[in-house]
Amino acid sequence: MLTVPRPGDHPDALTGDIGVLLVNLGTPDAPTPAAVRRYLAEFLSDPRVVEIPALVWKPILHGIILRTRPAKSAHAYRQVWTEQGSPLAAITAAQADGLRQRLGEGVRVDWAMRYGAPAMGERLARLKQAGCDRILVAPLYPQYSAATTASAIDALGVALGAMRWHPALRTLPPYYDDPAYIEALASDLSRQIDALGFAPEVLLLSFHGMPERTLHLGDPYHCQCRKTARLLAERMRGRYPGLRVEIAFQSRFGRAKWLEPATDAVLEAEARAGTRRLVIAAPGFSADCLETLEELAIRGRESFVEAGGEDFAALACLNDGEAGMAMLETLVRRELAGWSQERDG
Repeated sequence: MLTVPRPGDHPDALTGDIGVLLVNLGTPDAPTPAAVRRYLAEFLSDPRVVEIPALVWKPILHGIILRTRPAKSAHAYRQVWTEQGSPLAAITAAQADGLRQRLGEGVRVDWAMRYGAPAMGERLARLKQAGCDRILVAPLYPQYSAATTASAIDALGVALGAMRWHPALRTLPPYYDDPAYIEALASDLSRQIDALGFAPEVLLLSFHGMPERTLHLGDPYHCQCRKTARLLAERMRGRYPGLRVEIAFQSRFGRAKWLEPATDAVLEAEARAGTRRLVIAAPGFSADCLETLEELAIRGRESFVEAGGEDFAALACLNDGEAGMAMLETLVRRELAGWSQERDG
């Protein structure tokens, strides 16, 4: 039998492990105009995010937006920056640590960002080099959007294009109506509401906005947000029968028509209509970030109070709390079914 001798310098190939890669959107690496400019340049250059022909969009992006927006955004980031750095990065890292402890020694868990650092390709390669030949990539977006979920899968494809030896892959599906997700939201939001010094009249569920044309192009995001809101409202009704649950969409950008109603407009309208006690939550975000800590907690409060509201609270995302981590473990174990049993066997 013909044998091929192994080269003396041939490295050992580690195999047989299972990996999980948690993926979130991204963040600048510092609250400075230069860092924000680098981040926005990558983020807003993604054709999944801005669906305008490049010949039209690039002069606007580089000639106007990247000249004016970074300083304003850096100021906003400085208001929420922590000793651990970006809140989104710190919380996503904590989620990975918590999931690693829950899953045990049989599974390696890492995390990455779609934009900025750590990059998906870098962390995917690291898991593969550590011996993970089966990897679950888990975008932490409960509701599917081409601008978030699909973009993460695009980046996954680019990363695979740079690898000679691919791992077997699975991806976490959107979980907007999963009972584990709805239960985690209801449990955690109830805990936070019960700890307040006032009884809210309204719970406003604020989801990240998208241009309205994405709905007409077939993106299911709007419908999935509304289903999440409906299921959560039904779940909360038994505990808070007098609490009115409303939905809105935040973070409008540019002149195009966006999904409505807009969060800032709803906050002002509620206060002017006589609502005095309101809480706001962002169930579409898996971790607190600029959009929740600055846009909702700071500017949202200003909008509500200046329009006549009195008591206001921005509720935290699931983050790495008990309810959120239990949900994440449930979802991930479900997707690892078969792989984990095969390894254990």
